[in-house]
Amino acid sequence: MANSKAKRSVLLLCGDYMEDYEAMVPFQALLAYGVSVDAVCPGKKAGDFCRTAIQQLSGHQTYTESPGHNFRLNATFDEIEFSKYDGLLIPGGRAPEYLAVNEAVVELVRKFYDSKKPIASICHGQLILAAADAVKGRKCTAYPGVKPALIAAGASWIEPESKADCVVDGNFITGVIYKAHPKYIRHFIKALGGTITGSDKRILFLCGDFMEDYEVAVPFQSLQVLGYHVDAVCPKKKAGDICPTAVHDFEGDQTYSEKQGHNFTLTADFESVDAKSYDALVIPGGRSPEYLALNEKVISLVKDFMEAKKPVASICHGQQILAAAGVLKGKKCTAYPTVKLNVVLSGGTWLEPEPTLDRCFTDGNLVTGAAWPGHPEFISQFMALLGVRVQF
Repeated sequence: MANSKAKRSVLLLCGDYMEDYEAMVPFQALLAYGVSVDAVCPGKKAGDFCRTAIQQLSGHQTYTESPGHNFRLNATFDEIEFSKYDGLLIPGGRAPEYLAVNEAVVELVRKFYDSKKPIASICHGQLILAAADAVKGRKCTAYPGVKPALIAAGASWIEPESKADCVVDGNFITGVIYKAHPKYIRHFIKALGGTITGSDKRILFLCGDFMEDYEVAVPFQSLQVLGYHVDAVCPKKKAGDICPTAVHDFEGDQTYSEKQGHNFTLTADFESVDAKSYDALVIPGGRSPEYLALNEKVISLVKDFMEAKKPVASICHGQQILAAAGVLKGKKCTAYPTVKLNVVLSGGTWLEPEPTLDRCFTDGNLVTGAAWPGHPEFISQFMALLGVRVQF
């Protein structure tokens, strides 16, 4: 795995209805960079799930909320050994409202604060910092609704200019919402003693309506953290337009369930895209590859990247596009299991992803993954092709 020789270990403080992105993006990004991450929740054990919430601004006076993915914990809260961790991460969402009145949580956060270990908190997570008396005299920001509590707790409030802002005060990093992840996670890496080298490339994401929510956001923001210029495009759409996403999860049925995810904002115009101006390509999964595979310009773009032997990373159902483009012949490839037929019929050599759907493989310039649980290895292998390194 990407973190098999981790030189840093951090704790992710979780709770039911934490914000979906604000838990998973830093969790999987840090694993991809080689950091060990333990995700814990009071009253739960390793292997248990936390429900998550998708929170976004939709033109109303406050954000809307809908169900997100189920987030699987990998450690047990009651077994935490504080001394083994180098830093603490606190997601936002609704969980901080009740975690802030949990004595064990407050005591734990206070230990991190007193030890001067790096702490990164985002959105509503700063309510927990306020409850732990950890913001007095410290510069910080948060989701605007948290401002009164932080000021009352003695914080030096920094008004955000945008939802992508974050504030650094020594080892103390605070962000507004998940849009701040690229800066927020980069500053956390620096606070942990990490350096990033080799991120001087331009990367294109091939998007569509109802692509899988995690499978676009996690690699997109993980690559932005590293300093890459990353563009997301979609046929018949322009920069600033949105693509609705799909939450695909494994909930005990014979196939995955689907719920609507975040709205993902595109950053460039599809019609003006030139493969020559990008160094690498990423293809998310979800439902969009079924119809993107029928688009002639999409197919042409994919062929251009593969023929130029530029790094290409495709996950889950994204390999339907690779199959339609005829670029898998003689290539070793995995995907979501139901895409096996596409891979085999197109001349690819199928590699089984079972039983955990976290398998990823590299063959030449191509990285393929089975599904979003494999993001840490998927991103790590793509990083190797790109030549970027995170060192501690």
